[in-house]
Amino acid sequence: MTATTGLILSGGGARAAYQVGVLAGIAELLPPGAANPFPVIVGTSAGAINAVTLASGATRFAESVQRLTAFWQNFSSHLVLRSDWPGVIRQASRFVSHSLLGFGGDVPVALLDSSPLRGLLQAHLHLDGIGEALASEQLRAVAITAFGYDSGQAVTFYQGGETIQPWLRHRRIGVPTALSIEHLLASSAIPLLFAPVKLGDEYFGDGAVRQSAPISPALHLGASRVLVVGVSGNPQRPAPPLPSQRLFSGRQPSLAQIGGHMLNSTFIDSLEDDIELLQRLNHLSHLLPAHLNARALGLAPIEVLVVAPSQPLDEIAARHRRQLPAALRMFLRGPGATRTSGAGVLSYLLFEASYCSELIELGRRDALAKRGALSRFLGL
Repeated sequence: MTATTGLILSGGGARAAYQVGVLAGIAELLPPGAANPFPVIVGTSAGAINAVTLASGATRFAESVQRLTAFWQNFSSHLVLRSDWPGVIRQASRFVSHSLLGFGGDVPVALLDSSPLRGLLQAHLHLDGIGEALASEQLRAVAITAFGYDSGQAVTFYQGGETIQPWLRHRRIGVPTALSIEHLLASSAIPLLFAPVKLGDEYFGDGAVRQSAPISPALHLGASRVLVVGVSGNPQRPAPPLPSQRLFSGRQPSLAQIGGHMLNSTFIDSLEDDIELLQRLNHLSHLLPAHLNARALGLAPIEVLVVAPSQPLDEIAARHRRQLPAALRMFLRGPGATRTSGAGVLSYLLFEASYCSELIELGRRDALAKRGALSRFLGL
């Protein structure tokens, strides 16, 4: 059977700029005028924005990556959320009065006002390109995942060929639809930070919430091997030191430090756990006796290649924290996000050109450092 390559772009707010750098590195490895190497593209949260942008330009892969790179290199916080003093103060007041004191109408309220993101996506995305890519067979399917607050399910909305059947698993379902800006806004609505978005009769938030099997949608859409672009630390990092060898500050954790671990748990842990599980299943399939059919048992091996940051992204964010607008810097200073210990939260919210550009360059270098593995994986 001909292998179908899937691309997995995880969530992570501003960290998703790293994915763009990896794609730029891959575009350098491809021969001029090469076709889209990823028939199946799946994204979550900010990765969903990258996924749909890439899918809408799949007929011209290199140009699509160039546009995506320019998009992130010219980022600024005010393009994603209200970062001016009136906007920050108004949103903080609404959050306290509505969510903490119970005053105000029944409207979704979050700590940050992400309303500018809608206009940015409307100006940047050309969703008609998805249909063109599907018709020209440059694309098999593109999917994004969002979390339903009422149902408690991770819902994967996908646009693809009619032969792709919907799926229903425990707390995760696949729904065919024509993707829209609303789907992207829902998938990227980080809990508590950005307001949920209503799709149909249900409010949805960031797709990384309760997404127990991030790789699964790509397999349902027909991928037989997957390239995963993560936003965590290097998965090949050395083992952590023993408790007796660690140095502890002895201070109570700040709200930002707690929030950073919660965001990492949401965006990173489930993906890394899913990769580890898939690798174990692959190992198990190779141990099966010859008379057993691995595919019939649901154990057909799935080739997985992971590209992840070789440097800690929170440390990079800490170096760029002064680029944050003054109003947001003041708002985040109290919880401790502007301190080194709270840089984990900052790494998700620092939508500034200097930080995003450094992540793009890091992603490009990491991709080119895996030139041999990527060339073999993509059949170059």
